[in-house]
Amino acid sequence: MGILTSPFSFTPGANPTVGLPDLYFVFFQGKLLVEEVKKQPRVLFSRDKFEKIKQEIINEEYLGLLNESNCYVVELHEASEEIPSNWAFLPIRELFGKIPDESALLCGRANHMLFWAGRHKFCGKCGTRTRRKEDEVAKECPKCGSVHYPSIYPAIIVAITRGNQILLAHANRFNRRFYSVLAGFVEMGETLEECVAREVMEEVGIKVKNVKYFGSQPWPFPNSLMLGFTAEYASGEIKVDPVELTDADWYTPENMPPVPPPISIAGKLIQWFLDGKK
Repeated sequence: MGILTSPFSFTPGANPTVGLPDLYFVFFQGKLLVEEVKKQPRVLFSRDKFEKIKQEIINEEYLGLLNESNCYVVELHEASEEIPSNWAFLPIRELFGKIPDESALLCGRANHMLFWAGRHKFCGKCGTRTRRKEDEVAKECPKCGSVHYPSIYPAIIVAITRGNQILLAHANRFNRRFYSVLAGFVEMGETLEECVAREVMEEVGIKVKNVKYFGSQPWPFPNSLMLGFTAEYASGEIKVDPVELTDADWYTPENMPPVPPPISIAGKLIQWFLDGKK
């Protein structure tokens, strides 16, 4: 078991169901344990199987029900040098296109859970060690009673068009040479539309109009919710913020640079443009 294929059914939960088999995502330093099985990645393991590598588990969290199995995520203290040759710890993004999109996002959810749990081992109010809340996905403080829920950071992402052109940029944080639409985190006291206008002005120095909601996507790399928008160019000339971007320009469907894969909302926004904004 463990190769995520259709049919795919996942229900988040706070407590496992008694009597069902258990499956585990296994992480070490933000990378996911993957087994190559007939050239297809296996990303879920039974406890007996991953315990063969004899490594200390420093964190274990329940995710929910996956295809009639209890699904967990665990974090190892260190990576064993004795793992089989067809096993490796890989960044989740390397699985894009190799497993179904919903499966890749579930791997991301597991990563988000570990990221949050690892940063809420102690109460942010009084410093006492937290414990898992029994009736919901949260950590609670046994001393002061504070409840700490998973942290989710909202960010806007926007496709800006000018006639048959789309504005694409290369960000400093990109490891590969591809271009994408603009994005940024929402600030306190700010509406989503205000965030769109501010981020665009800060990053490329132009004004936009007709801001419209497009859709959303959880982006748990490690803990964001991407809120997608479309907008039209209003005025100004591109002036790149060198802190955020290395380049930005207008592109037509005929001269597109390398862009993100369609699993991402960035890829979906760009495809919307290539499809004639339909």
